[in-house]
Amino acid sequence: QVQLVESGGGLVQAGGSLRLSCAASGRIFSIDGMGWYRQVPGKQRELVAVITSGGRTNYADFVKGRFTISRDNAKNTVFLQMSSLKPEDTAVYFCNADKIGYYQLSRREYVYGYWGQGTQVTVSS
Repeated sequence: QVQLVESGGGLVQAGGSLRLSCAASGRIFSIDGMGWYRQVPGKQRELVAVITSGGRTNYADFVKGRFTISRDNAKNTVFLQMSSLKPEDTAVYFCNADKIGYYQLSRREYVYGYWGQGTQVTVSS
């Protein structure tokens, strides 16, 4: 019914940049907050940045000034522009939507806490 698909991950040298995208697909009529989280093996998933449907943003302290989150509501897409990357930014990055409204046949349905499959970001020193 609904999918979140991340793209843009890869291998980059320290100091470089990457831009992640997350596109929501399906018969969607609304998406509330969206965000990016990351996880390394053996550790809990942690918040990187979130953005409301109105464009208010919040960042983890460790990315402030380096990462920028944005979204295109018309395309149901959220972006994460990452600059000045460090080896410690290496992780799988996951897209999240806290509430997605979509049509199931003619009914309005909602899913909460929806995750993408993740995209690997590797920063070499």
